[in-house]
Amino acid sequence: MGAGLGGGYGRYQGFYGLISDNIISANMVLADGSMVTVSETSNPDLYWGIRGAGHNFGIVTRFDMKIYDYPAAEWYFITLVFTQDKLEALVTQVNKMMGSGTQPKELMNYFVYAWNPEISTIDPVIILNINYVGTQAQAQQYVAPYLALNPAYTNDGMLPYPEIAGATGTGSNDFACQHGYNRIQYPVGLLTYNISTSRQVFELFKNQTLETPAFNLSTVAFEGYSLEAVKAVASDSTAFPHREDNILASILAVYAPDPALDAQAVAWGKQTRDMLHAGDEPGRMLNVYVNYAFGDETQEQIYGYEPWRLDKLRALKKEYDPHGRFNYYNPIIV
Repeated sequence: MGAGLGGGYGRYQGFYGLISDNIISANMVLADGSMVTVSETSNPDLYWGIRGAGHNFGIVTRFDMKIYDYPAAEWYFITLVFTQDKLEALVTQVNKMMGSGTQPKELMNYFVYAWNPEISTIDPVIILNINYVGTQAQAQQYVAPYLALNPAYTNDGMLPYPEIAGATGTGSNDFACQHGYNRIQYPVGLLTYNISTSRQVFELFKNQTLETPAFNLSTVAFEGYSLEAVKAVASDSTAFPHREDNILASILAVYAPDPALDAQAVAWGKQTRDMLHAGDEPGRMLNVYVNYAFGDETQEQIYGYEPWRLDKLRALKKEYDPHGRFNYYNPIIV
């Protein structure tokens, strides 16, 4: 539910929307100690606000969510690892597959820049994961162009949905969720991949991690979920502001705790995000997913640029948390 208060991306969002789009009601403890129920018919203004900015207003103690039958008993997954010389061809193909946010609801992909010394000790690699709600045969039309690029490594199979995250490196027991490391994250929402920018970000990643080996567990990640059900929800119907974004990109600088590296990690994060944003379509404002935000972003970047949206959020904050008791994480400033 925590992710849902900020929107909540996920593999099933092409079918059912964001986590926040599926909240029916919630019981909350407010800053003054009172308890309320929020839904379409009970405190509807607060119900609007918790679906995208919910950590600002109280503590959720109970919630009702929409649930669904699995559309398929098993998913197909494939992991492909590419050497750096395939980067431009790979990103070009991902752009084609995603179709400017129109990829099928059954299909999602994400790729990362990372180090894998079993593949290369002199360059980072690109690790691409494709997940498909259906059979291997049904997924092949999307997978075949990547196999034609001659990946250095592949692994695929069919699994029940709960096992897909672990099979593709994003499970709760995988490194990304382990304790004991500093993680500096800078996200940005994009419409499409800029090929030359993708190379620039890769080279920056390579140089930073070679110059500072303590950063060699870091990644740059590009999440490409299906958007069919997300974009079907009216933008003004919840507090979540970034439904026009097609891609969620972010750098995750990971290193053992060392205050001497903090400023360098922050500077690298900002530089990477600035590069990615500059390479997006001209004139776009910087959109930041609140659940990944570092904390130095503007209110507009996190919560949306429409004046009416910020006015509504500030009014809710003033009413339900006037003294800022819930200001720990990327708060709305009244």
